[in-house]
Amino acid sequence: MVAEDDEKQAELVRRYLEREDHTVTVVRDGRAAIESVRHRAPDLLVLDVMMPRADGLDVLRVLRAEARELPVLMLTARSTEDDLLLGLDLGADDYMTKPYSPRELMARVRTLLRRPRLAAVGDAAAPSALSVGTLVVDPDRHEVSVDGTLVDCTPGEFRILLAMATEPDRVFTRQRLLAQLHGFDRYISLRTVDMHIMNLRKKIEAAPHRPARLLTVFGVGYKLTDPSASRVPS
Repeated sequence: MVAEDDEKQAELVRRYLEREDHTVTVVRDGRAAIESVRHRAPDLLVLDVMMPRADGLDVLRVLRAEARELPVLMLTARSTEDDLLLGLDLGADDYMTKPYSPRELMARVRTLLRRPRLAAVGDAAAPSALSVGTLVVDPDRHEVSVDGTLVDCTPGEFRILLAMATEPDRVFTRQRLLAQLHGFDRYISLRTVDMHIMNLRKKIEAAPHRPARLLTVFGVGYKLTDPSASRVPS
């Protein structure tokens, strides 16, 4: 499904998608996007931010509140870090800023469609819940909690935490974390990982600017650790 109010842009995206044998539905405003997703259950949503009747961010809020986990690729003319972080925080799987290359757009669409659904993440033999100190990741319930309090995570954030919680204290490169989000694909920006990490720190750290759980290993990547394990007993 393509939600885009600009007729020329929508037609361009539709033609490229149909060229790769996708069946495409085009809607022109946010409310139509919400209703169409509810009734058609598409495999992927290409969602413009600036639309009438409800913008793309509001569409995303509604769909994620309804626990709809379809991949969402956002198209936006906004390129500031705050805007991109907000889109990811609301549950976008990827984003592209306008103007964009249609060929790159198709590459990202292919990547998102290849990605397994969230329910398939994890090994059936793995424990039902993974604990790293007081951080608990439960793949069966798709829940994250810190100190017993549930944390609202997007599908992308959950994938990152689930991967890191299976191997606490292991350093994950940005490329490896990117593979958890989309599979190996050169078209997806590593910056997406950094933005997910920034959002996660706001949710699981007492002091996001001085992280104690989700640490940066400079020049390598990130690791998830138990902050209490590094404390010296008194």
